[in-house]
Amino acid sequence: MNEQLQSDFDKIVKVSKISKEETKIKKEFLNKFIKSGFPNRKQEDWKFLDISQIIKKNINGLSFFNDYSQSNEIDTSIFVNNLEHNKIIFINGRIEKIDFDHEDQNKIEISDDTKKDIPFDYENSLIDLNSALNNKVLKISIKKNYSLKKPLIIYHSTNDKINSTNINLRLDFELGKNSCLKLIDYFTNNTAKNFINIFYNFNLEKDSILKNYKIDKFRNNNLKYFFNNIEQENNSVSETFILSAGSDYFKNEINCNLNGEYSSAFINGFFSLKENQQHEIRTTIKHLVENTKSYQLIKSVLGKNSKSAYQGRIFVNSKAQKTDGYQLSKAILLDETSEFNAKPELEIYADDVKCSHGSASGSLDENSIFYLMSRGLNYQQSKELLINGFLLDVVEKITDSEIRNLIKDIIGLKE
Repeated sequence: MNEQLQSDFDKIVKVSKISKEETKIKKEFLNKFIKSGFPNRKQEDWKFLDISQIIKKNINGLSFFNDYSQSNEIDTSIFVNNLEHNKIIFINGRIEKIDFDHEDQNKIEISDDTKKDIPFDYENSLIDLNSALNNKVLKISIKKNYSLKKPLIIYHSTNDKINSTNINLRLDFELGKNSCLKLIDYFTNNTAKNFINIFYNFNLEKDSILKNYKIDKFRNNNLKYFFNNIEQENNSVSETFILSAGSDYFKNEINCNLNGEYSSAFINGFFSLKENQQHEIRTTIKHLVENTKSYQLIKSVLGKNSKSAYQGRIFVNSKAQKTDGYQLSKAILLDETSEFNAKPELEIYADDVKCSHGSASGSLDENSIFYLMSRGLNYQQSKELLINGFLLDVVEKITDSEIRNLIKDIIGLKE
């Protein structure tokens, strides 16, 4: 693999025509990845779903070369209807369109970020891989006192030009004081057996609001890893919702640093897995100053031979008095071959805090099914109604009513 990585890296440098200085920086990240390799179950954070083995099993001869110089035709059928929105369209990891026509152009700045550093301490070889092989770092800045009039949907799509290919992309977001961004990541991958590696960095200044919704609904055979780093200043709010259902493998990882007083982070999501899928959410929320709040709710519905994992860590610094942290995970196992793993963690160094965590899993309640059948529903309808109610609890946590209704419509949830 190392020889192929070096060869593919040289091809990328040649096609991209990047500077010698940037090539040197990327080469350093590449060497770090080669030294560590893909994460595996020997590492605590990967003990449940070993991506190294999953890639070997599912992708024959993974290619790290992706020719970002080749443009792709945009398939407009992938667009979300019934919602006016701004767009950024990625096809095969390449930016094909940026459209902020609904906004005041003076309030949004879009640039290629010349800084290639990682703005936080990390030990993650997939971030090294991303930094070595991504095409560019796109930076989006929302000016202070500006709230986007319409949501931004980032479309992540692939076509038949690539197969068994590694895609790496990175976006940096700067939210100025008292600004607001509603962001939807929408996956419409039509091809199979690619490894998609995405890294977002968010910087939320005082009084800013981020609402990020990740929707992986449509069944596909791709493997995905998505890392979000969120830095929050005073009185800022981040809300993250994850719908994890479509891909063969998907791991969403969120690292959130509550650096300012009265900042808060909310993470809600669910897995809805059919056969032979493996999905994971891993969160780390660090309460670093006084008067911060976090809330997490993750639910799973797991079909035959499917597997989900939730690792949630709440860290409370010794300075972070009056912290309020909550975390809960629940799972319904629809088959004896399905598997749910939970690893809740509380690491607390302050005295005046309110923190709790919990986890529960089991099958559908047969008594509830029997009751619904006695009211005229058949067995399958009864199961679906119970699952509907189980997942609806998470969707109702979405604070934006327009996007909440959109997500209900996308996944077919009924009240």
